[in-house]
Amino acid sequence: MTYFVYMLIGKKGNKFNTYVGYARDIQNRLLKHNTNKGAKYTKGSKWRIIFKKKFFNKKKAMSYEYHFKKNKKLRNSIKKRSLKKCFQ
Repeated sequence: MTYFVYMLIGKKGNKFNTYVGYARDIQNRLLKHNTNKGAKYTKGSKWRIIFKKKFFNKKKAMSYEYHFKKNKKLRNSIKKRSLKKCFQ
Protein backbone atom coordinates (compact mmCIF):
# COMPACT_ATOMS: atom_id res chain seq x y z
CA MET A 1 0.00 0.00 0.00
CA THR A 2 1.07 3.55 -0.57
CA TYR A 3 0.82 6.40 1.89
CA PHE A 4 1.45 10.10 1.48
CA VAL A 5 2.75 12.69 3.89
CA TYR A 6 1.35 16.04 2.85
CA MET A 7 1.42 19.70 3.80
CA LEU A 8 -1.55 21.99 3.26
CA ILE A 9 -1.77 25.76 3.26
CA GLY A 10 -4.88 27.76 4.02
CA LYS A 11 -5.78 31.35 4.77
CA LYS A 12 -7.76 32.57 7.77
CA GLY A 13 -8.17 36.32 7.69
CA ASN A 14 -4.76 37.76 6.86
CA LYS A 15 -2.80 34.78 8.20
CA PHE A 16 -1.59 31.75 6.26
CA ASN A 17 -1.60 28.49 8.22
CA THR A 18 -0.09 25.13 7.39
CA TYR A 19 -1.13 21.62 8.32
CA VAL A 20 0.83 18.37 8.00
CA GLY A 21 -0.73 14.92 7.88
CA TYR A 22 -0.57 11.52 6.26
CA ALA A 23 -3.15 9.55 4.28
CA ARG A 24 -3.56 6.72 1.80
CA ASP A 25 -5.86 8.71 -0.52
CA ILE A 26 -4.58 12.27 -0.54
CA GLN A 27 -7.35 13.74 -2.73
CA ASN A 28 -10.10 12.27 -0.55
CA ARG A 29 -8.32 13.56 2.56
CA LEU A 30 -8.08 17.06 1.06
CA LEU A 31 -11.81 16.95 0.29
CA LYS A 32 -12.51 16.07 3.94
CA HIS A 33 -10.37 18.98 5.15
CA ASN A 34 -12.16 21.39 2.81
CA THR A 35 -15.65 20.19 3.82
CA ASN A 36 -14.95 20.50 7.57
CA LYS A 37 -14.84 16.72 8.08
CA GLY A 38 -11.07 16.49 8.52
CA ALA A 39 -8.98 17.48 11.51
CA LYS A 40 -10.47 20.05 13.88
CA TYR A 41 -7.59 22.47 13.16
CA THR A 42 -8.44 22.61 9.46
CA LYS A 43 -12.06 23.70 9.83
CA GLY A 44 -13.03 27.04 8.32
CA SER A 45 -10.32 27.35 5.66
CA LYS A 46 -9.92 26.42 2.01
CA TRP A 47 -6.81 24.23 1.87
CA ARG A 48 -4.35 23.53 -0.95
CA ILE A 49 -1.69 20.84 -1.13
CA ILE A 50 1.77 22.41 -1.32
CA PHE A 51 3.89 19.34 -0.56
CA LYS A 52 3.50 15.58 -0.79
CA LYS A 53 5.86 12.64 -0.45
CA LYS A 54 5.02 9.02 -1.26
CA PHE A 55 5.81 6.04 0.99
CA PHE A 56 5.22 2.32 0.53
CA ASN A 57 5.03 1.63 4.25
CA LYS A 58 2.70 3.14 6.86
CA LYS A 59 5.35 3.09 9.59
CA LYS A 60 7.80 5.09 7.45
CA ALA A 61 5.08 7.58 6.49
CA MET A 62 4.11 8.13 10.12
CA SER A 63 7.74 8.53 11.15
CA TYR A 64 8.39 11.06 8.39
CA GLU A 65 5.20 12.97 9.30
CA TYR A 66 6.37 13.22 12.92
CA HIS A 67 9.80 14.59 11.96
CA PHE A 68 8.34 16.87 9.28
CA LYS A 69 5.95 18.44 11.81
CA LYS A 70 8.89 19.20 14.11
CA ASN A 71 11.09 20.70 11.35
CA LYS A 72 9.85 24.32 11.36
CA LYS A 73 12.69 25.50 9.12
CA LEU A 74 11.74 23.11 6.30
CA ARG A 75 8.02 23.82 6.70
CA ASN A 76 8.60 27.58 6.55
CA SER A 77 10.74 27.31 3.41
CA ILE A 78 8.03 25.26 1.66
CA LYS A 79 5.42 27.76 2.88
CA LYS A 80 7.37 30.74 1.50
CA ARG A 81 7.82 29.09 -1.90
CA SER A 82 4.14 28.21 -2.14
CA LEU A 83 2.98 31.69 -1.13
CA LYS A 84 4.82 33.09 -4.14
CA LYS A 85 3.21 30.54 -6.48
CA CYS A 86 -0.32 30.19 -5.05
CA PHE A 87 -1.31 33.55 -3.68
CA GLN A 88 0.52 36.25 -5.66
